[in-house]
Amino acid sequence: MSRQFLVNKTEGKVMGVCAGIANYMGWDVSLVRIAFVAAAVFGVGSPIILYLLIGLIAPSTY
Repeated sequence: MSRQFLVNKTEGKVMGVCAGIANYMGWDVSLVRIAFVAAAVFGVGSPIILYLLIGLIAPSTY
């Protein structure tokens, strides 16, 4: 059985990317959101641009 990454718009706050990552990896969504905010604040890569790209490109659940 293969897993597929899906943006989770039903459990998401903005675009559902963090909720989708949490569902895919089996992690708590709060930890994923905290990690995203920390990465955005400390400037690790381009998390906001990546978030927007994933939100627009990835298939979603409703």
